[in-house]
Amino acid sequence: MSNLLIVDDEQSYRQLLSLIFEGEGYSIRTASNGTEAVELLSAEPADLVISDVRMPDMDGIEMLRAVREALPDMGVIFMTAHASVEAAREAFKLGADDFVTKPFDVDELKLIVKKTIEKQALIDENRAFKRAQRERGSVKNIVGNSAKMHAIFQMIETVAEVQSTVLITGESGTGKELVARAIHDMSPRAEKPFISINCGAFTETLLESELFGYVKGSFTGANSNRKGLFEAANKGTIFLDEIGEMSPAMQVKLLRVLQERRVRPVGAHEELPVDARVIAATNRDLKQMSLEGNFREDLFYRISVIPIHLPPLRERSEDIPDLVQHFVGKFCDHAGRSMGVSPKAMDLLENYMWGGNVRELEHTIERAVALERTDEIQPERLPEHITNYNPDRIKAEFELPADGLNLSAHLENLEKTYVIEALKMTAGNQTKAADLLQMQVRSLRHLLDKHSIRTLSAQMRSGD
Repeated sequence: MSNLLIVDDEQSYRQLLSLIFEGEGYSIRTASNGTEAVELLSAEPADLVISDVRMPDMDGIEMLRAVREALPDMGVIFMTAHASVEAAREAFKLGADDFVTKPFDVDELKLIVKKTIEKQALIDENRAFKRAQRERGSVKNIVGNSAKMHAIFQMIETVAEVQSTVLITGESGTGKELVARAIHDMSPRAEKPFISINCGAFTETLLESELFGYVKGSFTGANSNRKGLFEAANKGTIFLDEIGEMSPAMQVKLLRVLQERRVRPVGAHEELPVDARVIAATNRDLKQMSLEGNFREDLFYRISVIPIHLPPLRERSEDIPDLVQHFVGKFCDHAGRSMGVSPKAMDLLENYMWGGNVRELEHTIERAVALERTDEIQPERLPEHITNYNPDRIKAEFELPADGLNLSAHLENLEKTYVIEALKMTAGNQTKAADLLQMQVRSLRHLLDKHSIRTLSAQMRSGD
């Protein structure tokens, strides 16, 4: 049964319309002015509002303007004995469905109401269908049947319905952006934009202009106004990946945006209101960084209202077979092929530690599908570091000497060794080496300077 709200300052019209539409099977509420209508709609939305335009206290146009943001899809039909082009134009600008003149033809009004209700039902049905598709797609991309992943799925479902900021933590490659997208797609903001940005990929100045926008002439090359990502994500979600890489100055500016819900484009004198839900992610320990003075403590608490930690793949190894089959299916579909995985290859995949987590597994399966010419992925199609992986040998290499060791020095040497190996594997390409080590390029450069091996990178590039 559809819920109608009839708004008119004349009691005779309220009674007449109530009588007409109750007879048609609608549930009816009435209000004598716009203010009363706003209160009723705040308590319980209506499927359709039939409202006079001219009323004391608050007219119909003002009433619609007051509720439209909260009820963007509510059907509205206006009535007036004093039709005007200006009033009609403003009504349709606010999303009114129709405009009738008093005295109205009862049969014509019944037909208009019927068609409007049917249109609203189609919109609701279409939205529900699209949302169900998105939800299935979002969750389908996060594969796992382990207890830890079921807990993650439940958390996604719970936090999707609220508006609080979320901080997703976990090692690189664990799927933090997939979780952020799933939260957005299952939320009331699903119809609005999901905007993603990697905070570690920009300098401080560029990040500010990307997030907040800029006005023409604010700096060299600013030839026109540009909308920032916060503004582009209005009513939707903005995903701030690698937020731990954000500079102290940008942390201050972001904190203000989160507190005030307003942004000031670079070079502008006025602030703009924004309503974007913030989901942040990092592979760093922000709590420890805040204790060390490298991340603002007040910003940490502001963005981590709801924390979600994604476990590394080695802590949910029971999910590996499902993930393998998922990726095999994905890449076989792309190639128009059908393929399985040999038992020996699956054993190797299950026993490996996966330092690069799900992302490394995905790339491994993509490579294997591309190289395999039989109907099953064989061990020979897997990289040597996986086929040669021996956890017992690795454990022996890390046995603690009887006389102990200098752990700090040992870890320093180990860090330096891995950096050099990554540079060797990439012929000195720092960007590719940083990818292998799952860190930002500027973090790698810091290590090159720390271990005094920046010149080694240049020598490898030149082939010396």
